[in-house]
Amino acid sequence: MTSVGTPPLAIVEEGIPNARARRRNERVQKIRGVRAGVWVYIGLGVVLVSAVFPFYWSFLIGSGDSSTINDPNMSWIPGGNFISNALAVVGDPAVNFWLALWNSIFSSTVIAASVVVFSTLAGWAFAKLRFRGGKWLLAFVVATMAVPMQLGVVPLYILFADLGWTGNIGAVIIPALTSAFGVFWMTQYLNQAVPDELIEAARVDGASMIRTFWTIGVVAARPAAAMLFLFTFVGAWNNFFWPFIVLDRQSPTLPVALSLLQSNYFVDYSIVLAGVLLATIPLILLFAFAGKQLVSGIMAGAVKG
Repeated sequence: MTSVGTPPLAIVEEGIPNARARRRNERVQKIRGVRAGVWVYIGLGVVLVSAVFPFYWSFLIGSGDSSTINDPNMSWIPGGNFISNALAVVGDPAVNFWLALWNSIFSSTVIAASVVVFSTLAGWAFAKLRFRGGKWLLAFVVATMAVPMQLGVVPLYILFADLGWTGNIGAVIIPALTSAFGVFWMTQYLNQAVPDELIEAARVDGASMIRTFWTIGVVAARPAAAMLFLFTFVGAWNNFFWPFIVLDRQSPTLPVALSLLQSNYFVDYSIVLAGVLLATIPLILLFAFAGKQLVSGIMAGAVKG
């Protein structure tokens, strides 16, 4: 019940009620008052070293020459050849680096954005709408995650070959526009994050389902949507199997293009690892810019009352 003259939907849009906000603030203060022990910092240090070491090793080899990786007396101080090795990757006509970089950025962004949009819509429908067969349909969607992608490669390739899309970046984007995991992820999150009372209050006020979804569902889904976008982008960026099959050397993605560096009889690992580091830089930048927002979203969900 609301006071006379106060629109219920306005109350819904204003945010969490005062009592819930107080409980959330108390939880935040309690979390901030907990101090980590020395073993926590030791464990975090081990995890940090384990995560950073592969990058350092790649940079160490990538800054040397072709004999560095086989040198038993290899120095742990990086050499001075990284820039020249990186330029060799960028300037290799067989790799077509800049086109491959653009294809990876474009396809990964489109795939991640599409998965977030469709998964949020489907997750809202499964979590907050009641329709016949909804539970069975969600179970079917989840069950599709158990089917390996390799089983559908042959018919999928035949389909795109008949359409004349082989060698086109669209053949990489179209099959990945939706994700069963994304639908399940958003369904579970929205089911817990959005109380049914908020939806009922909005519907009593006369808000349509689209207005309710935009006002309540989209706002509540932002933390989970940000995580889903990041994970989907990284997965699409690192995808090698399907692009390797459906694309050609004239229009590859970055993982496919970098595989051409080791297609000769002699593999110069300093060149290969320099190319791998170049392909990793966009992901590092993405994590650097989106990291604060992702952490704040996770903490907002952790202290949600």
